[in-house]
Amino acid sequence: MSSGGFWLKFGLFTVGLGQSFVFVLVPPLARDLGLSEVQTSTIFAISAVAWALTSAGWGRASDTYGRRNIAILGLVGYAISMIALITPLFLVERNVLDVIYLFPLLVLGRLINGIIGSATRPASFAYVADTSSREERTLEFARMESSFLVGTVMGPLIGGMLFLITKETPFYLFSALALVGSIGIYFNLEQHEIKPRDPEVSKISYSSNNVWPFLFLASLTSLCQASLLQSMGFFVTDTFSSLDDIPILISISFALISISAIVSQYLFTDLIALNNYKLLICGSLLMAISYYAMSYADTIATYYLTLIFNGFGIGMMRPATASSLSLSQLSENQGSAAGYLGSVMPIGHMMVPLVAMPIYAIQPNFLYVFSAGLCILILFFIIVHPIFKENLID
Repeated sequence: MSSGGFWLKFGLFTVGLGQSFVFVLVPPLARDLGLSEVQTSTIFAISAVAWALTSAGWGRASDTYGRRNIAILGLVGYAISMIALITPLFLVERNVLDVIYLFPLLVLGRLINGIIGSATRPASFAYVADTSSREERTLEFARMESSFLVGTVMGPLIGGMLFLITKETPFYLFSALALVGSIGIYFNLEQHEIKPRDPEVSKISYSSNNVWPFLFLASLTSLCQASLLQSMGFFVTDTFSSLDDIPILISISFALISISAIVSQYLFTDLIALNNYKLLICGSLLMAISYYAMSYADTIATYYLTLIFNGFGIGMMRPATASSLSLSQLSENQGSAAGYLGSVMPIGHMMVPLVAMPIYAIQPNFLYVFSAGLCILILFFIIVHPIFKENLID
């Protein structure tokens, strides 16, 4: 692995650290200071919308201004957003700032992440597409995904320990690590020559025939995953309320999904090296089975087993979707393709309040039956649409 590739992975790792930790810590802190659950969820929803609206633009910008420059800009934006997020909480808690300013300032902090922090991922994946062979594309994308997932696992663990020092410490440290990553990228990532775009090469859009099938796939996968992540705490509390240490059981649930996804990516993209079509078929099937079994889980051990299967499915789906999209594009469109894919990833979190939670309110098990149905739809779509069998690398 090149030093530049290492620093890109380190950058995504630092983003994963902060993303998972923010979701764990900020909601209870904000509620303790007077914000409602609706206001807190709105903060993250606005950020997700901003991410969706800007990611494609950053992908196109990396085609024009270079992968390195855009990746660095995203990490700097993420680092600033971490400081902008904790500072209002810090000031209100110490009665330096009136609580009336807390909500708009937290929205601003997350907006910085959604608008600027969204630049790192499409630029990083476009760089990997530029520098990897077609045979290595899925493996390299999986390694990039794993870097982010390791960060999401470590974020609550490291942040929880640092939180014992002060509440601000993990935010400042994670911000500093992102700045270290941006410096490492600047000095170690080769800036490829930015060539004028060939006027004969057609630009791609969301509706392009070699783009929209992958975005549709990613959108449905995002909704299934976001529905699970946002309902997990409620489901464990509601279903296993007789057990002790519910917060610990919830934390273990989050960790199991991320760890099993990392293991899956290693097993099936590196050790066994399935092609993208097989990864998509097996991944969607595993997810469908896991969601359906989850709806009937009556013991915590059974529930954990379904989460492991779900993580294995996600670990196959995400790198295979990104790699298949990349392999379907010309080199001039790699940044745009990565940006489009990044723009649909937050769709699940945006749709959860409108789709998933109303279903959960009717009956918790219904949500996972619904997700299983979506996964069957994904599986059917993969089988019938010819684009997923194209560009296969065995």
